[in-house]
Amino acid sequence: MTQSGRSGTQSSFQDVALVVGGGPGISSSCARLFAKSGMRVAIAARNPDKPVLEALEKGHGVGRYACDASEPAAVAHLFENVVREIGTPRLVVHNIDGRVPGIFRKSVVEADPVMAFATVRNAAFSAFLVGQQAARLMLGNEPDANGARGTIIFTNASAALRGFPSSGAFAMACHAKSGLAQSMARELMPQGIHVANVPIDAAIGWTQEDGTRAHRLAGTAVDDNMADPDRIAETYLHLHRQHRSTWAFEVVLRPWVEKW
Repeated sequence: MTQSGRSGTQSSFQDVALVVGGGPGISSSCARLFAKSGMRVAIAARNPDKPVLEALEKGHGVGRYACDASEPAAVAHLFENVVREIGTPRLVVHNIDGRVPGIFRKSVVEADPVMAFATVRNAAFSAFLVGQQAARLMLGNEPDANGARGTIIFTNASAALRGFPSSGAFAMACHAKSGLAQSMARELMPQGIHVANVPIDAAIGWTQEDGTRAHRLAGTAVDDNMADPDRIAETYLHLHRQHRSTWAFEVVLRPWVEKW
């Protein structure tokens, strides 16, 4: 894998999918499912050499790309490389939480302003950069049989719906991301680009090496208090394939026991 991504001839698959944000949960589940569904898939992360991303490349042919999604030039370069090496995306998923570890569970009076700004930049501003580049390209796509030029999906959190105590910076970033998605949907959906905002109100429990699913903040019940990233990926694929007469904008996902 080079700095830009994989090389080689383009295949005959119809759709190209780009997942921005690379981890063992939602991003990896999306990349696997999209590849199994016949798409050419790229995944971007600040560190594309993570073992989980190397496994996606080896096992599913997923192209790995280095990108700091909070940097405008890096995002523009990412899309240029993906278009050149894989093709123009028809599905883009922005899956970046963005919170800086030191800002979490800090009251508004003790929160570090530098960390608060970094959280907004990593989450909301990176969503703007990715969404902007995706929209520019998709507007040039020919409409498919469904009249769609592409799909842009933003992973969000329950903080997009309500601000929790001691979580002001993250709530600010999530609300901004939600507002961006709503504005983009109203602007782009009439032009054939499906935009969806997906707040996930749960801990994400991905499959561990021993085959179990777990999350450090959740208990031992698998399907009650942890969202399964494979099921989230199925929702994303469904959103991409929805008929345009019933395009969903906001889909909130949570386990049935989650208090809301």
